[in-house]
Amino acid sequence: MATTEIPLRGVVADHIRAVNAFDVDAIMATFAPDAYVNDNRREIRGAAAIRRWVQKEMVGEHVTVEPVKVLDHYGDVVVRGRYDGDYDKSGLPEELIMSNYFAIRDDRIVSLTVVFNQASEYEYGDGAEAA
Repeated sequence: MATTEIPLRGVVADHIRAVNAFDVDAIMATFAPDAYVNDNRREIRGAAAIRRWVQKEMVGEHVTVEPVKVLDHYGDVVVRGRYDGDYDKSGLPEELIMSNYFAIRDDRIVSLTVVFNQASEYEYGDGAEAA
């Protein structure tokens, strides 16, 4: 099967732990120098830009992520996590679950995409279990 549930481990576990500790340097240590992040449909490229995003929007807004499901999809890691923090929650559900798509190379995050997914009528369309 292409997608399997796995335990939280490695650099992704280090990343989540650092986010929840509000530790900018530890978060940055999980990224490759030329990594990119796509958060809220904004692309953030390179260590300096990612550091500014982490300082302002992650650590600055006391964002925490509680993993609820961790999946391996062909070597990439998807973490569905319960988000909380001091960010503007207008229009968001009381329980905010977001999907974090991590691409890992040489034990560093080379890309991270954070998405607030909506339910899809196609999720189980092929008879396979949903990812």
